[in-house]
Amino acid sequence: MQAHSPWSPPTGTLGLIVAEAELRANATLVRTTALSRRVASLAPGRSLRQALRQSSVALLTEVKRQSPSKGAIASGLDAVVQARAYADGGAAALSILTEPTHFGGSIDDLRRVVQGVALPVLKKDFHVHPVQLLEARAEGASAALLIVRAVSPDRLAQLMSAGQDLGLELLLEVRDEAELELALSLGATMVGVNNRNLESLVIDPSTAERIVPLVPGDVVAIAESGIASRSDVERYAAVGADAVLVGSSLSAAADPVVATRALANVPRRDRAR
Repeated sequence: MQAHSPWSPPTGTLGLIVAEAELRANATLVRTTALSRRVASLAPGRSLRQALRQSSVALLTEVKRQSPSKGAIASGLDAVVQARAYADGGAAALSILTEPTHFGGSIDDLRRVVQGVALPVLKKDFHVHPVQLLEARAEGASAALLIVRAVSPDRLAQLMSAGQDLGLELLLEVRDEAELELALSLGATMVGVNNRNLESLVIDPSTAERIVPLVPGDVVAIAESGIASRSDVERYAAVGADAVLVGSSLSAAADPVVATRALANVPRRDRAR
């Protein structure tokens, strides 16, 4: 693996959304006491990590109304109805976008899906402050996404520590070997390899093919972005992906149950441990 280069703040689309996430996090700080009280009364959530360890490539299916790269995908989508369709189609877990401006998500989507669907739920957002992880746990999420490129290594370590203290599972998203090395050095137990560069929004489907085989066998490896067909799932199964994250194609599908079912039950191949 390659050596770490000095960290610099993200640019492009990712840089814009991260700056906005900082403002949203600051606005959430006033709710810290109330959120902490709610967390104290909660039982442990369903394990995302366990749900993504199957004999077949597990489907982490995403509720997505829009995105910076595609624009409107399914503007009127009801999060609970969509999530139930994914569950009926064989999804192992759910990814709920809570970023409001660029993805059309909300905390209310997360809350309703956690209450209405019996699958582990990942809070998908641009998490830059521990209070956002506190909110994720308070609303019943099993796990939260941390994008390695979005924050400095010191902030990433702080976020991981905060999430672990909350009993929240963490999915660390990487796009190259150096980011994977950093994620593993911090104790990542789930790694998502994003084929999309979130700064430029360009997709390179070979990214996950290159990086997934480098993920240790005891760490869950997830291929992300650009997955729309069974052959795409088979492509990442061949390099040892435990799971795939699928959002746009399923959110846009006329029948999400059928579309999800078409991607399910692709045999998983073990990576070296």
